Amino acid sequence: MYFFDTYAIIESYEGNPRYARFEPYPFNVCDLNIGEFYEYLIRTIGRGKAEAMVDSNSFNSLEINKEIIMEAVLFRRQHKRKFSWADSIGYIIARKHNLKFLTGDAEFKGLPNVEFVK
Repeated sequence: MYFFDTYAIIESYEGNPRYARFEPYPFNVCDLNIGEFYEYLIRTIGRGKAEAMVDSNSFNSLEINKEIIMEAVLFRRQHKRKFSWADSIGYIIARKHNLKFLTGDAEFKGLPNVEFVK
């Protein structure tokens, strides 16, 4: 099972063949990823279609709480890389739920519990 970061969601949506093998899996995400995906869709297909697309997707949105946010802060400080907040929080959520963090973001390449697909 996987946690899809925003990069993975977009690549799946765009039909990247490297992401085809992940199609059977549920879209485990957090609300921040849904927001980033929605913003991407507004830029590419317009607001009306973006809303319909987000509403029609079956995202499994996993909870963000204070503990996860605090761990994400420590994760960012420990690794000193340019991780976005959404990605840092998603990575921690993935660990908490025993999910692989699916991403094409080079900052995560080589980290434990990451499935890197470009």
